[in-house]
Amino acid sequence: MDTIGCFISGLTGLFNGTTFALMMIGIGVGFIVGILPGLGGTTTMALMLPFIVKMSAVEAFAFLLGMSAVTSTTGDITSVLLGVPGEPTSAATIIDGHPMAKNGEAGRALGAVLMSSLVGAIFGAFTLGLAIPIVRPLVLSFGSPEFFMLTILGLTFVSALSGEGAVRRGLMVGGMGLFLATIGLDPISGVQRFTFGRLFLWDGVGLVPITIGFFAIPEIIDLAVQGSSIAGDRAMMKLGGIMEGVKDTFRHWWLVIRCSALATFMAVIPGMGAATAQWMAYAHAVQSSPDKERFGKGAIEGVLAPGAANNSTLGGSLVTTIAFGVPASVSMAILMGAFLIQGLVPGPDMLIPEARGGHLSLTFSFMWTIVISNIITVAICFLFLKQLVKITNIRGNLLIPFILVLIYLGAFAEKGVFADMILVLLFGVLGWIMVQVNWPRPPLILGLILGPLAERRLFLASDNYGLAWLGRPVVMVLIFVTLAAALYPMLKKIMDRKKHPLLATEVRTGKKETIQLNWDVVFAFFVVIIFIAALWQSRNFSLRAGLFPWVIGFPVLFLAVIELIFSIMGKGHLQAAKSGEYADMPAALVRQRTVGIFSWVVGFFLIIWFFGFAFGSSLATFLHLKFSGKEKWPLTLILTGSTWAFIHFVFYRILNVPFTSGLFFQ
Repeated sequence: MDTIGCFISGLTGLFNGTTFALMMIGIGVGFIVGILPGLGGTTTMALMLPFIVKMSAVEAFAFLLGMSAVTSTTGDITSVLLGVPGEPTSAATIIDGHPMAKNGEAGRALGAVLMSSLVGAIFGAFTLGLAIPIVRPLVLSFGSPEFFMLTILGLTFVSALSGEGAVRRGLMVGGMGLFLATIGLDPISGVQRFTFGRLFLWDGVGLVPITIGFFAIPEIIDLAVQGSSIAGDRAMMKLGGIMEGVKDTFRHWWLVIRCSALATFMAVIPGMGAATAQWMAYAHAVQSSPDKERFGKGAIEGVLAPGAANNSTLGGSLVTTIAFGVPASVSMAILMGAFLIQGLVPGPDMLIPEARGGHLSLTFSFMWTIVISNIITVAICFLFLKQLVKITNIRGNLLIPFILVLIYLGAFAEKGVFADMILVLLFGVLGWIMVQVNWPRPPLILGLILGPLAERRLFLASDNYGLAWLGRPVVMVLIFVTLAAALYPMLKKIMDRKKHPLLATEVRTGKKETIQLNWDVVFAFFVVIIFIAALWQSRNFSLRAGLFPWVIGFPVLFLAVIELIFSIMGKGHLQAAKSGEYADMPAALVRQRTVGIFSWVVGFFLIIWFFGFAFGSSLATFLHLKFSGKEKWPLTLILTGSTWAFIHFVFYRILNVPFTSGLFFQ
């Protein structure tokens, strides 16, 4: 009865005036993010984290999940009409959705993908609700050793899925994130760790500025280098036959249910994610069809399968995130940051009714948020499809200054110190470099979030059981699965080379590029030096303060040395760099635009630091619009005034964020 009461309470709590309003705002943000290719739901969720600090837990997650639940749905719109995925999770929809649009069936394709997305979202959400009674006894039976190994397992899964040959790098980057989490005062002994005498580092490095810089800055640079409107020169297709697509969903209802179930199950496995699930669902649709030749030319099943899959993953990924505290994807890792901001700990407490000191009603509210958000989103999409698609014609020059303002606002608002804005810059540059040299970024964020949980669990396991915790049956199983996940890609690659030795040789020799290899060596050498310096500084730590840094640091240093040796020998993970996306652009132009946007990223920081937020951000926006975007005076003044009004009324008046005055006014 307690569970039923929490189930109902989770629904009714969403219709509180403030909570419902915030969910609607989140849905509105998700609308825009999904339609704008390249911005990314993950990046936007990171940008939104500072806004939840003063919200209650129900309000915060209604806002964030309302936004996250709709990005895949609206991303399908541009995938069908423009052949450009609004989200990576909408890429598979292009294969048959865009050919249907070219064939004059854009409305049918959109009707099918929107309705199948709604069915998939509801399926995934109720899977979350039904899974709670099943996983609750399992979670409650786990102790600290099992939870520690689960954090390592989750990080290993994400690292193993970082790309072929990138497992070693993924593990290294994940270790870097875990190590970053040790910065600050040790929670038990109070010993300073890697603070370098800086007071602002006593609380550790902030999740929000690092996440924002790591993901948002590279996207800003990419948008500026492309130098075009969001949709480019692509024309919008005519709409029609929307209801026919809705009927297709129910004509092929068994395919939609199968793909929803497949994607939900895959999302439960940490690291799989919606981007992988949609392709698996599409492959299943092709494989189960008696007429495979139609796919790629406008088959309606090729639209229904990924449409159902990409939305059903959210409910599945929440299962492991809530029950075990193991993020199943990068967006779930950022959502875990919201848990920490709200003072909640994923795990057993989230599955226990409020009457017994838990948060089960909040957990059920997640399920209802996904359902309600998708119903509202699909209804609005059907009403305003044509108008919504016009957003894709917004020029990049108009978006860049406002995203930069949001980036620095988000970084500053969490703690109210300019040092966090410097972290944004540092990790923004690091994130961009890692994109260029093809080092995976998600494991670092996962490691940063999982670090405090993993350290606490490791200390409790060692304190309570000594080394005997390694012999616990579940721990041994998890160690085996972790090793299997880490070694499988390497063993598979060796097997493939034995089967196709000539092909392996061609790939090896064909991808050797001196410039790319040199940067591989430089970055690997940088990681080695950083970890040597960090471990040397930790030599005087007490056993309590040094246990976790040593357990993480020495294995990562070992992997970094191996990566350095392989890079020097030309056996590193050589992939085409992200700059390969600009292959049709002159190299000089790419360099010019890259330097230019870097200057603006730094310039925005300096102007805000010197003049303060209200005046500085407006001034920086004006300068960018006028001198970089070369916009006309009326538009420039209107947008500059809008920036000032947004900061003044939203942050000063409503949120009461204590912005400090700039150096010029002190």
